[in-house]
Amino acid sequence: QVQLVESGGGLVQPGGSLRLSCAKSGGRIFSIYAMGWYRQAPGKQRELVAAITSGGRTNYADSVKGRFTISRDNAKNMVYLQMNSLQPEDTAVYYCNANTLDVGIRTNYWGQGTQVTVSS
Repeated sequence: QVQLVESGGGLVQPGGSLRLSCAKSGGRIFSIYAMGWYRQAPGKQRELVAAITSGGRTNYADSVKGRFTISRDNAKNMVYLQMNSLQPEDTAVYYCNANTLDVGIRTNYWGQGTQVTVSS
């Protein structure tokens, strides 16, 4: 059973920074999982923020390019999201995602989410 636990959310002023962390336990070796961060604001659908493949390739939503950086530490079973120049529109619950693709079937695992609030 894969478990994902996020941490690092909180209240920050516009222009500030936060670093989210996600710790994975259980399941198979961490390095085979593609990892990602999603967010969901009130009244909106969950959206992809950033993703990193098992090989280290990254992908970002246009709205966060140049401000957010996703990284992973396979030795520690951790994935991070460094968020700089935060804006009120970044306010959301941020979810960690781990996924695998086996014989054409993608399996997703989710954390419980961590609240990020950007406000003065």
